[in-house]
Amino acid sequence: MKDQDILKYRLNNQYLVKPEFTAPADIVGFMGAVQAQDFAAAKWGLGLRLLNSTDRDVQTAFDRGSILRTHLMRPTWHFVTAEDIRWLLELTAPRIKAQCAFAYRYYSLTDSVVKKSQRALEKALVGGKHLTRAELVTTLNNAGIVTDDNRFIHLMMRAELDGIVCSGPVQGRQLTYALLDERVPPNNTMKRDEALAALAKRYFASHGPATLRDFAWWSGLTMADAKTGLTTVAKEFVSEQINGQSYWFSPSAVTLKSITGPLHLLPNYDEYIISYKDRSNLMHPKGIEILDARGSVIFNHTILIEGQIAGTWKRNIQNDSVLITTTPFLKLNKKQEGSLADAISEYGRFIGKTPL
Repeated sequence: MKDQDILKYRLNNQYLVKPEFTAPADIVGFMGAVQAQDFAAAKWGLGLRLLNSTDRDVQTAFDRGSILRTHLMRPTWHFVTAEDIRWLLELTAPRIKAQCAFAYRYYSLTDSVVKKSQRALEKALVGGKHLTRAELVTTLNNAGIVTDDNRFIHLMMRAELDGIVCSGPVQGRQLTYALLDERVPPNNTMKRDEALAALAKRYFASHGPATLRDFAWWSGLTMADAKTGLTTVAKEFVSEQINGQSYWFSPSAVTLKSITGPLHLLPNYDEYIISYKDRSNLMHPKGIEILDARGSVIFNHTILIEGQIAGTWKRNIQNDSVLITTTPFLKLNKKQEGSLADAISEYGRFIGKTPL
């Protein structure tokens, strides 16, 4: 297997070549979790992997709570299913809180302050209320809790990690918080080793071929925990040595003879890019001097050609239309120009705007 074969497998396993899922919760559950730092862009990331979906479809699933958005791994926001949120939090939250210990000390967020803030949040949200960030800042301030200088961010993330709050439905254009216990009745829990195995199985099935270090990076787990998870499920996967590293992937994966799928407009932080520690093979040779293949590319919306990042794009919504500005790293041939036009048209269809 060569580097290009790795990309073929990943495109196939992440359902970017031939989507089959129809429900947002199904693709999120299959992948384990999907980074959702940029909410609008993350919805498009799901749409790329679903059959004939629209932004409204993903939004409806989110508003109904079949998929939720919370701090879950590394830490950053992720989409996760209602069915999986509790066992994943139990698995990943302790390490994240340990990593945040310095910030808690720096901002004087003692255990008593955290508990006081969470009591105030529970009181404000109980009864199915969904409140915006601004409303919860006021709530905490009225409770005598200082929220400036990033304190609010850390208090809300801690409330997510402690299973107090999670995402609520969008109100207008504003994201909201809700009580997790009201949004998701107590459900699936797992023993730690079972959870490690379950997360490893989902990662390598949906993101493979990938290395142990890739899995540890994506999950935020220690290398020891990541190894425990992979070892438990290793018999369900195959491995191959590539450039001196062991890559694991599902034996049911089919190597594509050629990448025949359309050119893709990926959102920033897309799982195809963000979920691997080593991204060096993702960058098209013409783009290496333009963007840093080691990391900064993840902050851009990217153009994907034959599995490699071959440019960037931006969007500007204007009433009923969306202006797409593209910056390819190479001169496109006629077939690629046609694929780019198709990808732009598909994005416009997804968000319900006329693409320009």
